[in-house]
Amino acid sequence: MTIRVLLADDQALLRSAFKVLVDSEPDMEVVAEASDGAEAVELAGTSGADVVLMDIRMPGTDGLAATRLISADPALAHVRVVMLTTFEVDEYVVQSLRAGASGFLGKGAEPDELLGAIRIAAAGDALLSPVATKGLIAKFLAQGDGSDGAGGARGERLDALTGREREVLVQVAGGHSNDEIAERLEVSPLTVKTHVNRAMAKLGARDRAQLVVIAYESGLVRPRVE
Repeated sequence: MTIRVLLADDQALLRSAFKVLVDSEPDMEVVAEASDGAEAVELAGTSGADVVLMDIRMPGTDGLAATRLISADPALAHVRVVMLTTFEVDEYVVQSLRAGASGFLGKGAEPDELLGAIRIAAAGDALLSPVATKGLIAKFLAQGDGSDGAGGARGERLDALTGREREVLVQVAGGHSNDEIAERLEVSPLTVKTHVNRAMAKLGARDRAQLVVIAYESGLVRPRVE
């Protein structure tokens, strides 16, 4: 199965470099390119893309707005967005996850990281950059904690989870894979996957990245103070 990739970046040179890299892999291909967010949204619906590599800052409709539009369209529920950012200490990273992105990656990432990000997103998993990871997410969620009332609403939604599903959610928020969670909780990876899927369905999360955000927003997991 070939992973179909849409590149969205206002810099033609970067798009060309990403295209060469992606097209060099036997299991993926670039099917379309967009120079702004509005074009990215349109092409997400017409190109048959599985994954969008989305620059967070573009003229006109930026990557954040475009991601929100893609995520809100039921017809594009299969499309996964990986946000690309120049600076991984960018507060918009968290906003992009809230908008529905499957994760984020710095533009300075190694080629193998970028290709891995595409495969991870296409598989429906969350990509949290090895550099920024959950610590960055926790930092910015903590800054906005309670300001919009989302925390209380999210907390009430957790009532639908079983005790085991909550345990698994805590582990997901810790950045652990299904195999690692299975070892920690002494269950099978398949059982963990089932719990994760049920938690996603009950909480209305598209993927693991949004589960991490929900875990912090609800107060189930608290940011560590360094």
